[in-house]
Formats: sequence, C-alpha cells, structure tokens
Amino acid sequence: MLAYIVRRLLLVIPTLFGIMVVNFAIIQFAPGGPIDFVIAQIKGAPVDPTARVSGGGELGQQPKPDQGGGSASKYRGARGIDPAIIKELEKQFGFDRPPLERFFLMMGKFATFDFGTSYFRDRKVIDLVLDKMPVSISIGLWTTLLVYLISIPLGIRKAVRDGSTFDVWTSGAIIFGYSIPSFLFAILLIVLFAGGRYFSIFPLRGLVSDNFWQLPWWQQAFDYLWHMALPIVSLVIGGFASLTMLTKNCFLDEINKQYVVTARAKGLTERRVLYGHVFRNAMLLIIAGFPGAFLGVLFTGALLIEIIFSLDGLGLLGFEAAINRDYPVMFATLYTLTLFGLLIKIVSDMTYTIVDPRIDFSQRG
Repeated sequence: MLAYIVRRLLLVIPTLFGIMVVNFAIIQFAPGGPIDFVIAQIKGAPVDPTARVSGGGELGQQPKPDQGGGSASKYRGARGIDPAIIKELEKQFGFDRPPLERFFLMMGKFATFDFGTSYFRDRKVIDLVLDKMPVSISIGLWTTLLVYLISIPLGIRKAVRDGSTFDVWTSGAIIFGYSIPSFLFAILLIVLFAGGRYFSIFPLRGLVSDNFWQLPWWQQAFDYLWHMALPIVSLVIGGFASLTMLTKNCFLDEINKQYVVTARAKGLTERRVLYGHVFRNAMLLIIAGFPGAFLGVLFTGALLIEIIFSLDGLGLLGFEAAINRDYPVMFATLYTLTLFGLLIKIVSDMTYTIVDPRIDFSQRG
C-alpha cells in the first residue's frame, strides 16, 4: 500500500504540471490582460476584454499606426500614452520576458508556494488564498455531510420498500430536485426568504455579521449557521439525488445475493440482516466516495453559490481575479485547488481499503 501511495504522489507532479501548462497557454491567447486593465483605468474608460489591439483594429489584425506620432501598440486604448509608460507596466507585471521564461519562473516559485503579489489587491497571494480557503472548505464539508446524512437513510429506506408508494413519491421528489441547478434554488431561496420579495428571515450576503467578534461564542455559532443556511440548503437540495439512488441500488444488489438469503434462513431479524451483513458491503462505494463528493462540491456548485451569496471564498476570489485579469491570483487558485483535488483522490483510494480490507492497491501493476 505504501508503494502505491508513493507512486500516486509522484504522479501528482506531472499531472499538476500538465494542467498548469494547458491553462497558461490558454491565457496567452485570451483577449485582455492586466495592462489593458490599467490603461483603461488611466483613461477612465471601462475595460473591453474582447479586444487587445489599438487603433481600432480587429482582434488578430495588426494595429494601425498611431496618428499622434507614437508607435503602434499591441494594447487596446494605448494611443496617446507614452510608450515608456507601457514598457514600465510590462516590466512591473513581468511581461517584458518571453512566455516560456515566465511560465518556468512561475512554476519554480509555485513549487515553494510562493505565489507572488496580487496585481490589484496589494497583498501576497498566499495570504489571500489562506484567508479564503476556510470559507470554501466549510461550504464543501457542510454540504457533503448533510447530503450523506440525508441520502444514506433515504436510500436504505427506498431499497427496503422498493416499489412502494413511498419509493415512487420520493423518486419523483428526487428527480425534481436533481433537475434544477443549485444556483436556481439559491435565487428562489433569496426571493422567498432573504428579502427578495416575500420574507426577510435570512441574511443575503456574507458569512457572518459585522458585529460577529463582539458576540459570545454561542451567538457566534448561531450567527454563522444563520448565514450558511440558504447557501447550504441550495447545494444540498440538488446534490443528494444521485447519492440516494446509488445507495438504493447498492442495497438492492446486496439484498438479492445468496448470503442474505442464508442469513434470513438462519432466523436472523431483518434489522440484523440489513445492518449486520448488507450494510458494510453495500456502503463500500458510498463511503469511499466521500472525498470525491466533497471535491465535487468544492470545484463546481460552490463557485456560483459563493458569487450569489457574496461568500468570500476561493470561488469568488477566482471569479474576481478572472474579471480583473489578476493572473497571480488566477493561477494560485487553480494551482491550489488542483493540488488539493489530486491529493483528495489519493485519500479516496485509501478510504476503499479502510472500508473493505480485501481491496489491496499494492497488487496493482
């Protein structure tokens, strides 16, 4: 098992490197950039991320000569700005070096978790990531935990009462919840319960209240749960459907096996058969999938939920960095989430061996 873990850890390096290469290459071809953003701020004009050239040229065409006597620029809106200022901006943002050199310098620093300084926040990126990470992890853990606490008992109950009215009606409710994206549920909950139109029971923005640190600990806990209620509910409603059906199908598959028939023939109670014999075998895929489920919430659904509810997590940080072309923050969040995801996958494999000791990854070639 140890040799397998070492091999998986060594594979993290080329996998992470390849992901960063692809994303860095995409950024080189994406329109707009931090220099365009700064130029727009200097001129007091909004940033147009859809084009990069000045002189009115279309994307992909050569810029027209500056009629004011200056040289042509590859940055949109640079006409009338001293070329020396443009060169200084390129040096400030590191664009005075070739892309390949910039990439290897970046990866060399990332290997020691030196993500540099944010272009527009004037803070070290590592500090920003560490500040926002607890919010995203908190959302992922609460959502995954509640999804499992709902899905496993419901799936077992549906398997035991397969084909009953309860099974049919709960399947309909599950399909309905699964068919609506979590961000639509979030908007609906805001309209209903966060002052959108009807009731104003829950807060609309933020993770805690402004006076959070002045409250006693029990009020702090209540305030935190009060703010987390709507984001977590919106993620849970659309997230437990697949796990519930997986639980039901796993239990149905095990219930129909010969060892269950033998256990019943020996006179064991249905509860003893279900939880003493079926449970462990049926729960293998479900429990071992917990790290992967947490990772899925962290990477996908939580992003839009953070934006909708203004939760200051990694999703919102990455979104704002993409809008502002804050490349150090963009690549730092990508690097952190990717590394975290690869490590979680290894933990997921290890969980299989804990749930079922018969599984031995060390025998894999």
